[in-house]
Amino acid sequence: MTKTSENFFEKVYEVARQIPYGRVTSYGAIAKYLGAARSARMVGWAMNASSNDDTVPAHRVVNRIGVLTGKHHFQGTSLMQQLLESEGVEIKEHKIVNFETIFWDPAKQ
Repeated sequence: MTKTSENFFEKVYEVARQIPYGRVTSYGAIAKYLGAARSARMVGWAMNASSNDDTVPAHRVVNRIGVLTGKHHFQGTSLMQQLLESEGVEIKEHKIVNFETIFWDPAKQ
């Protein structure tokens, strides 16, 4: 990993740590907030790389329509869903119910 990507990952983690309990945001929203709107995939890579850091709530970051696309990167097949449900987030068929209601936009907070 390059120094630039390490710095970007740290910025991603700073934003992710601000996502309130019981709320979610998207890879794209974080990328846009960091001034790198086309880097949603890199935000996903950062979330995957954060698996050993308990201070990063990676389970609160989903795709732009509320699908739990990162679930395969959590231990066990349903850990991401279980973590979200433990925070009161309702999920049906790997997608967040009322996504627009619980969506947290870092640019507006």
